[in-house]
Amino acid sequence: MNIMNISEIDEIKVVGLSVRTNNSSEMDPSTAKIGSLWEKFYAEIAPGLNQKSRVFGLYTNYDADHTGKFDVVACSDYLNIENTQELKKYTIIPGKYVIFKAKGEMPTVVVELWEQVWTYFSSESCQYRRAFTTDFELYRSENEIEIYISV
Repeated sequence: MNIMNISEIDEIKVVGLSVRTNNSSEMDPSTAKIGSLWEKFYAEIAPGLNQKSRVFGLYTNYDADHTGKFDVVACSDYLNIENTQELKKYTIIPGKYVIFKAKGEMPTVVVELWEQVWTYFSSESCQYRRAFTTDFELYRSENEIEIYISV
């Protein structure tokens, strides 16, 4: 398990593109939306990133838990872009997060790390309960990701 640590996170304001989906839809290529969301982000929004920008994948507005619908937002905390009519503002809420970390080829490493998150939180010995407020991926580099799960 690639748990890095548990940390208190301050509020982070982000701006990005979003889709509403659920995990079962994402398992079927004909109904999956997250891949095309990221394609659009990198084609249209990424050119507005600079050295200060951090790229996030935000999961928020959960209907209930991991079985219901939620918003996925491909976003950044700093964008230098003029055409922003499609972009929405979101807040990563402050609080306690369990942090998972991995390195590898994208997007495979992201999928594998999410599998570890689900395994960890479904374990009877897990000492934390997911809050289902805001969870997020922080892309540290082209091959390094951290997943923050609110507890």
